[in-house]
Amino acid sequence: MVPDPTYGYTLALLSEVGAPPPPEDFAEFWTGRYERARRVDPAPVARPSRHGGSLHDVEFSSLDGVRIGGWLSLPVDGRVERGLVVGHGYGGRAAPDAVVPVERAAVLYFCARGMPARSRLPGIPDTARLHVRHGIAARETYVHGGCAADLWCAVSALCRLVPEAAARVDYLGGSFGGGIGALAVPWDERISSACLVVPSFGNHPLRLTLPCTGSGESVREYARDHPEVREVLRYFDAATAATFLRVPTHVGMALADPAVPPPGQFAVYNALAGPRERFLLTAGHTEYAGMGEEDRALRAAQRDFLNLSF
Repeated sequence: MVPDPTYGYTLALLSEVGAPPPPEDFAEFWTGRYERARRVDPAPVARPSRHGGSLHDVEFSSLDGVRIGGWLSLPVDGRVERGLVVGHGYGGRAAPDAVVPVERAAVLYFCARGMPARSRLPGIPDTARLHVRHGIAARETYVHGGCAADLWCAVSALCRLVPEAAARVDYLGGSFGGGIGALAVPWDERISSACLVVPSFGNHPLRLTLPCTGSGESVREYARDHPEVREVLRYFDAATAATFLRVPTHVGMALADPAVPPPGQFAVYNALAGPRERFLLTAGHTEYAGMGEEDRALRAAQRDFLNLSF
């Protein structure tokens, strides 16, 4: 366990954490990946889900020829006015969320490549500790680049399956999904706004100095033995990417978190280049008194944010 999940940071100190400067070709690297992903035919397939109702099992193609799985939720009355793509934490996703965060929306819950339960793939570990290091030796092979492409291809699949959803597409993701969202959203002009919760992968140089119980510890250990990986991580820093993120973004950040150190979370929020709104959480990745009430308040804030006209 982490002795102090605040890592000694007060709110004032957290508000001052910045983002590492981008490599000179950072934008070129990401726009190039995005353009490749947009050329992928998602070939989506939707089938009625065993969960019943207006839920469908979905799969679609992503970059590198992989098939990604998930679920599509439709309004009970079939009236769709917008779309929402939802990510997940570093444990994957076993089922769609019980509560849809916006009304009149077609919602696509996707599982990133290698992740349970719908996107396990040969050759990609399905546990956080190993997944986070998969292909990390080079920026072209690092799995997080593929996961960002999965998000972009999820947008393509959603708009193909439900054309009405293209009127406005938003993104929501927490922890792993929050960090991947920060990496992916800046480059996709189809995404109108984003909600990120306790986003991971912010300010890697700082994260590598902070022991934690999450996937960052695996990366920290790897970097200790392979210092050259720091150059690769510069291209996958969620805080650096946030300096290019100009759409309205809502961020839920924890003041204490043993798995995703708060300084990294705040680094993402502090670096955002566009309109932003924050929601402070007592803690992340751990249970605490008042957690249920705080979670309901966060969901209400996200709902209000997503219902704004941007």
